Amino acid sequence: MIKDISSMYLDEIKELISATGEPAYRAGQVFTGAVRGARSFDEITNIPKSLRERLSKETYIASAEIKKKLVSRDGTIKYLFKLRDGQLIESVILRYKHGNSICVSSQAGCAMGCRFCASTVGGKIRDLTAGEILSQVREASRDMGERISNVVMMGIGEPLDNLDNTVRFIRLAGEKDGLSIGARHISVSTCGLVPKIDELSELSLGVTLSVSLHAPNDDIRSRIMPVNRLYGIDCLIKSCHNYIKKTGRRISFEYAMIEGLNDTPQCADELASLLRGMICHVNLIPINDAREGFRPSSKGTVAAFSGRLSDRGINVTVRRKLGDDIQGSCGQLRLGSRRDETRKIL
Repeated sequence: MIKDISSMYLDEIKELISATGEPAYRAGQVFTGAVRGARSFDEITNIPKSLRERLSKETYIASAEIKKKLVSRDGTIKYLFKLRDGQLIESVILRYKHGNSICVSSQAGCAMGCRFCASTVGGKIRDLTAGEILSQVREASRDMGERISNVVMMGIGEPLDNLDNTVRFIRLAGEKDGLSIGARHISVSTCGLVPKIDELSELSLGVTLSVSLHAPNDDIRSRIMPVNRLYGIDCLIKSCHNYIKKTGRRISFEYAMIEGLNDTPQCADELASLLRGMICHVNLIPINDAREGFRPSSKGTVAAFSGRLSDRGINVTVRRKLGDDIQGSCGQLRLGSRRDETRKIL
């Protein structure tokens, strides 16, 4: 089967090059070209034509072609990318004073079924390779003409459901001959796949783990997040404690504020009790217009909820809404329409 060479580590490319009879240093040239953003082997001009032709028959460089670009009034940019096999995904550029961040997709579609998230409409089609995740960063940076310094794996898909490629992406992104984006500048989101969180904790990669919690108890969480029926809140929180102990890293808990469902004073008190004593941060997110008819909590309710958590010793912030006018906010990313590759809002 033809392989994505832009997903390979340098040692793996060395093995591949050794079989061609070319000198070992060619592997470094191929690695740098593929990871830094060559779209084809023809663009890696410092290796012989014969090697380029051979590699193009046995491997490929993952690509993400920009099919549509939307720019928000707040400067947020959303890209619709077409992958090599025609699958469509979305990525979002977020501009901050400290630099540009990109929210990347890790799968085409998503199998998790969270009721408030548009990414899960239609289910999961396939995992993305590490090279395809890298290509979103490269192509967005190239289009903008600016460096991207931070990556958030919160786009379409569940990164820990694609753990092997997620880990490869993190390690490849940090290569000095590649994107030079270290693990401490990468956040990995999960809806709560406990066994995968435990696997990630053993790797001690240094990334920030963001857990999509969205409820303080099993009753509410199971209604909106099917994963909770497999791994309940007690199990999830135990795994989070283990992650902190193993890595020494603070966890960020994402909490989408939904009117009348999870935004009551009682919910705030339950959440504070659940997280008390944990090295963590709670990110409150007024729910965005995506699906299921959920309504966002009012500004007053969000402020009261935030204050109640803060009074009980929980580190909390309210996320600034970016890109909602281009359907680029949390929970709004989805696959493009197959009938219209420039994306039709369904």
